[in-house]
Amino acid sequence: MDWPHLIAFNLTLLAAMASPGPALLLALRTSLAQGRAAGIAAGFGLGLVAAGWTAAALLGLEAVFALVPVAYTALRIAGALYLLWLAVGMWRDARRPAPPARAPAPRAIARAFRTGLLVNLANPKSVLFASAVLLVVFPPGLSGADRALIVANHLAVEWAVYTLFALLLATRPARDGYLALKPMLDRVAAVVLGALGLKLLIDR
Repeated sequence: MDWPHLIAFNLTLLAAMASPGPALLLALRTSLAQGRAAGIAAGFGLGLVAAGWTAAALLGLEAVFALVPVAYTALRIAGALYLLWLAVGMWRDARRPAPPARAPAPRAIARAFRTGLLVNLANPKSVLFASAVLLVVFPPGLSGADRALIVANHLAVEWAVYTLFALLLATRPARDGYLALKPMLDRVAAVVLGALGLKLLIDR
């Protein structure tokens, strides 16, 4: 494996992270609504699982899904139901005032981290995507050190991007803009999450 392979992987990863989806939506909304620390915590949870899916792909988990399709189906349904549950809660709380801007309690930060973990766990298609990207970008016969470097690189990129999001979006102007449009933005986010959950539920 050479550095051009890693650069190509990172460019593909950045493009995937920028596409609308539950992970990006959670990172943006958490940073706007709950502040910098919660946004970073959510990003750490998202990144940890995303890198875990890449590790699983490198270990051949997609082959396990192919051999035992019921495992993939069960994980997909559980993930879809979790996204729908998040969407319902977001819609229900859309008109609830946001908490005042202050450092979130450790419990809130832990909850943001846990939500980040669960949102990316809710999408088992990530391992299929990772498998396809790894197959196209990297040469065959990767060593154990190469595989570890790929996973560590993925984790570093995810954490760096979500931390940057949190730092940019947790500013006073960004938060004021969000608060002014909170009911509409939260309901749009709920619809998007709900649509993604339904898509995951009905896809084959």
